[in-house]
Amino acid sequence: MRRGMSMIAILPAIVLAAALLVRFRPKAVARFNLVVTNPIVRLFARWAPGFGIIIHRGRKSGHPYQTPVNVFALPEGFLIALTYGRESEWVRNVLAAGGCEIETRGIVYQLSAPVIVHELTHHPLPWLVSIILRLIGVTNYLKLSKPHTS
Repeated sequence: MRRGMSMIAILPAIVLAAALLVRFRPKAVARFNLVVTNPIVRLFARWAPGFGIIIHRGRKSGHPYQTPVNVFALPEGFLIALTYGRESEWVRNVLAAGGCEIETRGIVYQLSAPVIVHELTHHPLPWLVSIILRLIGVTNYLKLSKPHTS
């Protein structure tokens, strides 16, 4: 019983410490994620709810990249939390290309018209997700549109 209670008390401290680290040391966390976390997340991001793989090309190299992201479905497309800000290389690649592909829930979508969104008044997220994203300092999102079908 005590061990379970101590884990319950420690868990919020661990989450808060991780959130503060991401918020105040984003470049260090980004490097760690690039090398350690991203390869692990890629194993399940293609089919797990709330995750996806952005498929894009380098602006200068033309090299294809696959970047795991947190993705939220909208009726007209998708919204992606920019956890490392709008200056991330993958974001710059997608903006320069005018679109990308995303694989989420086992389906590949061709997306276009990327727009940086600051206010989510028209695109509310689940309350727990919203709290976590605010804790880690996420202020920007990338909105991408699906092609219109007749």
